[in-house]
Amino acid sequence: MAKLYTEMSADELKAEQKVLENRYNDFKAKNLKLDMSRGKPGADQLDLSDAMNTVDSYISDGVDLRNYGIMDGIPSCKKLFADLMGVEPKNVIVGPNASLTLMFDYISQCFTHGAGDTPWCKLDDIKFLCPVPGYDRHFTILEHFGIKMINVEMQADGPDMDAIEEYIKDESVKGMFCVPKYSNPQGITFSDDVVKRIAALKPAAKDFRIIWDNAYCIHDLDDNGDELLNIFDVLPQFGNEDMVIEVCSTSKITFPGAGVSALIASDNNIAAIKKRLNAQTISYDKMNQHRHVEFFKNADGVKAHMKKHAAILKPKFDIVLKHLDDELSGKGIAEWFNPKGGYFISLDVMNGCAKRVGELCREAGVVLTSVGATYPYGIDNNDSNIRIAPSFPPVAELDLAAELLCICVQLACIEKLIG
Repeated sequence: MAKLYTEMSADELKAEQKVLENRYNDFKAKNLKLDMSRGKPGADQLDLSDAMNTVDSYISDGVDLRNYGIMDGIPSCKKLFADLMGVEPKNVIVGPNASLTLMFDYISQCFTHGAGDTPWCKLDDIKFLCPVPGYDRHFTILEHFGIKMINVEMQADGPDMDAIEEYIKDESVKGMFCVPKYSNPQGITFSDDVVKRIAALKPAAKDFRIIWDNAYCIHDLDDNGDELLNIFDVLPQFGNEDMVIEVCSTSKITFPGAGVSALIASDNNIAAIKKRLNAQTISYDKMNQHRHVEFFKNADGVKAHMKKHAAILKPKFDIVLKHLDDELSGKGIAEWFNPKGGYFISLDVMNGCAKRVGELCREAGVVLTSVGATYPYGIDNNDSNIRIAPSFPPVAELDLAAELLCICVQLACIEKLIG
């Protein structure tokens, strides 16, 4: 059984350090160039959707999709997303290839035209709640608009709801970003109780908006995936139908560079967004929407396709988790979640060590997500969180990268303890 590093003597730590340094130098000699920095599908995952590019006709319901028109998405694609997300097609807008664009555009709309109240650009102080660790692109959007970000700690069942319920008493708090299923990076799925408490919020700001970024809604690693309560089934109970804007996409289902995104919202919000879209575009890529519908046929087709992704991804997650268990368990220097889906593993190392881990990995040829990226402004006050993205490297490379990461974690922590 492993011994806690904090209980080792200086001589024991130095002996352990020497063994680890020898292993580390062996890795450096390999001149590796491995990347675990972003949650990108691997080439074998992208190959799964190649057949989507063969479509016989772009006529759908008598409409030539190569031409202008149908601003909010072709009916068949709206139905596909509606069935996947458990809503009505009238509450779906099919967008561009990335849900990130939908989120940016919606925040921009609130900034210039408001969300049923004063445009945010005319207010002196705007704040957003940010569950942490979280998704760096959310923080980038908010920072772009100069919106102050407030950290809300993630717990085992979702964000700290007591803190949220306190923060929203401030009228300048205008919203919150969430990844409710398989959160980025921890892989936590919000419990039913958390979803209900979110749906029941009574913010001081009447234009409070939650961006419900359901990026991993069907991204289970096996048949025992988490279930997320549909927040749109709960919102009407509290008269909060307009509070949530949900987004999703096929970026990690088909092609990140040529997927289809969707926005789900109340009747009122859909109407306001369509008004803005009427000035912004004539239509998004209807041909791509049609390709997706022809390829999947229906929601069951999408779910069957995701099982193929899971067959590729789960062994990769298992490799990383095995290395973490074998190398770090019982030493008191790291904690991590075992997610049932999503694209990431969140590793928390001893406080003050994450940046050093990143440096050691980089020097030996492994690129990690920038340390601090999982926190607003790139500031992880504890310097402890590391986001691991197992999806992109081939299995053999991932095996090496995960082993090296564990070596680097141990070296960094020993350096910290020895001083």
